[in-house]
Amino acid sequence: MLKNIPPIITPELLKILDEMGHGDSIVIGDGNFPAAANAKRLVRLDGNTVPEILDAVLKLIPLDPYGDAPVKLMALSGPDAGGPDPEIWSKYREIIEKYEPGSKIEQVERFDFYEKARNAFAVVSSGETAVYANIILRKGVVKP
Repeated sequence: MLKNIPPIITPELLKILDEMGHGDSIVIGDGNFPAAANAKRLVRLDGNTVPEILDAVLKLIPLDPYGDAPVKLMALSGPDAGGPDPEIWSKYREIIEKYEPGSKIEQVERFDFYEKARNAFAVVSSGETAVYANIILRKGVVKP
């Protein structure tokens, strides 16, 4: 047992978070996200929501403040384009602000998001039922 590790973080996910370097990305996908088709490394957390996973992950890794936005959301597309932001995004903003105040968040077109997911260090598959609940985090430098 380890102290201060959120119980949602499995040994496999803890290893992946530790192995990630500065600039590496991790995707947390909702239940509809084609995780297995897009993952170099896949972690299944099917019984958990994306906000739960996001909160646990951000307790352990910093976001990268350099370059473009370290947080990417899958933009609304098709008939949903131009509609209101999904409610879950406000939860993400609250969690991100708690751990990484002022971090930039950008929306990425669906197929560009899939491409970024294919290039990510790992993909976490959740049981999230909200749509457009996919998020990419770029890891920063852990400072003393």
